[in-house]
Amino acid sequence: MRVQAWLLAILLLGGCKEEKKNLSGEYIYRCSDEYCFTWRAPQRLTRAAYPWEEKYRGAYPKITKEFFYCRGNFLNPPRLQRREGREPLCFRDCHGGHGLPLRGDREFIYPCLLEILNYIQEVTEKRVVITTGHRCPIHNAYCDSSRYNWGSKHMIGAEVDFYVEGMEALEVIGVVRSYYEKTFPFADDEEFVTFKEYTRPGLNVVTPPLYNKEIFLKLYLADEGRDGDNGHDYPYVGIQVRYDRESGERVSFTQEQAQNYLRQ
Repeated sequence: MRVQAWLLAILLLGGCKEEKKNLSGEYIYRCSDEYCFTWRAPQRLTRAAYPWEEKYRGAYPKITKEFFYCRGNFLNPPRLQRREGREPLCFRDCHGGHGLPLRGDREFIYPCLLEILNYIQEVTEKRVVITTGHRCPIHNAYCDSSRYNWGSKHMIGAEVDFYVEGMEALEVIGVVRSYYEKTFPFADDEEFVTFKEYTRPGLNVVTPPLYNKEIFLKLYLADEGRDGDNGHDYPYVGIQVRYDRESGERVSFTQEQAQNYLRQ
């Protein structure tokens, strides 16, 4: 037993000496004209902006059709519509994040809406907050299941609800009107520049809406127009497209077209 212990000790000591010998290394020799590499001072580089971060004639990113994507969320709780003498209807929200209405084979939002919103940001240097852009039929019914809303132009990319940070909604309407005065300066464009009041019984706003040839403007006060997308406390503006410059036709649709995203 003692012999085995001595042998083990000898092997361990021999291994340590061998390891120490291997770690001794070799000297490194340099030539007389060699010099150390000089490191440049590090420089901070600015990250390139993503397309949605690029500024558009002002302090805020350009508003594109991607800002109009449906805001549905399947985690939203079901909504019940009470009906006198009948079972209530239950509406569930969509999954959200899906595409926009199609024109041909491309996603489509009426260009005048994008032009107006970007113009507002440009001249006011304040951020436009879109509360409702496109709504798919499921999300549209979930937000407002009343008969008044079945024909919402949100479903075809021809309507937007928004407010401007730090501005009264009535001021925003003035900026929209100035957009048409600047865009259509000729006498032949009088139908675009001139806005008229729209009055009829049963309107859901106190302030009379305005309209010209292309758009319909509505001002919603803090206690008006509240639905699934506009649950905030701010007065806001709604714009509906009435006339399509590209086709030269009135913007209208059937219930079947709206329910089908105009994919016919």
